[in-house]
Amino acid sequence: MIHRFRNKNSGEEKTPAISKWLQSGFHLFLESYLRRNFDGIGIESISGSGLDSIPRTETDFPTESESNIRFSLDAPLIIYANHPSWWDPMIAQFLNRKLCPDRQFYAPIDAKALEHYRVLGKLGFYCIELGTIEGIKNFLQLSTAIARTPSTAIWMTPEGKFTDAQDFSSEWMPGLGHLCQRLQAGYVIPLALEYSFWNEPRPLCLASLGQPTSIRELSQETKQDCNQILENNLRDTQKRLRSLVVSRDPKSFSFLNTGPAGPKGIYGHARKLASLLSGHQLRKRHGDHLK
Repeated sequence: MIHRFRNKNSGEEKTPAISKWLQSGFHLFLESYLRRNFDGIGIESISGSGLDSIPRTETDFPTESESNIRFSLDAPLIIYANHPSWWDPMIAQFLNRKLCPDRQFYAPIDAKALEHYRVLGKLGFYCIELGTIEGIKNFLQLSTAIARTPSTAIWMTPEGKFTDAQDFSSEWMPGLGHLCQRLQAGYVIPLALEYSFWNEPRPLCLASLGQPTSIRELSQETKQDCNQILENNLRDTQKRLRSLVVSRDPKSFSFLNTGPAGPKGIYGHARKLASLLSGHQLRKRHGDHLK
């Protein structure tokens, strides 16, 4: 069943309702859950201020309001990423809270998945059914209504399926370009994600934000050229992140969340006991500290 959000009086699409208390509880759980499962979650240091590079005076939607991301909260914001892992939706929720806390998270999700996990609809996820013309139309209408609502951010994965982080040629779905053409204002930002094991038992989630692109400028392009520009920007960001991951230098990233150092379980307890008996200080990490 496809859940629609339409104003009964005007017939216009409206944004899905968010349960604030449920969302707050979810983020308390999410912080600790990610800490238990990842050695760290880091974003490229240079691009950590990528959102701050957007001018404070936004000609599309002038306002005097202040925000952590330094541009009008009335301006539509879309962050689009590659889709390498099951973890991506939770990482997106986490990054939205860290990078743009004044904006409500929204993300399209497959209709069947949302039907199975209905609670996600209270956390900002809304359904898409792109196999039909009606489904595409509904996606564009609802996404446009969300983006034009102040203090929101839409996160999406145009690849539409799980794709290896090093695959730069996967099929690109045109929905993002069509959405930008409809909005004609705001900003769209590419986000590259990669999961990698370095020196610890748990993996790292590493991210890099590309340069913001004006949707006003994109709307002047043809739909085909618009999608090509968006794809090229993401692929360039992915390649830059790939080189940083290969370099294995934690100084290239700002870590927003770090997990417990060292191995868990019997081996971890054995190392602690050996350190206690020998009188030698236990070196929990095998590499540099994450900062």
